[in-house]
Amino acid sequence: QVQLVESGGGLVQPGGSLRLSCAASGMISSTDPVGWYRQAPGKQRELVARLTTYGNPNYADSVKGRFTISRDDAKNTVYLQMNSLKPEDTAVYYCGRRVGVREYWGQGTQVTVSS
Repeated sequence: QVQLVESGGGLVQPGGSLRLSCAASGMISSTDPVGWYRQAPGKQRELVARLTTYGNPNYADSVKGRFTISRDDAKNTVYLQMNSLKPEDTAVYYCGRRVGVREYWGQGTQVTVSS
């Protein structure tokens, strides 16, 4: 069994920054593909950023140059550094991790960008 716990969300003004964390436990590997996704009210869940099996990052066009995904395997934690936040970044952010053929999800953390 794999568990993912996100943290770091909150309310921030436009132009501000937040760092999200996703701590993993269970039968995990440093080569597991991991990613951050988000879902805004009334919209489908979308990919924000991910790290492939080989550690290569991919970003949604809407966050390129503003968000950075990283991982600390010693802490079993994946991070999402979010800078220059915009109101349209408001959403519930989820981390996902593929372990073998299964996809695991955290409970989500709310990010609200508003003045």
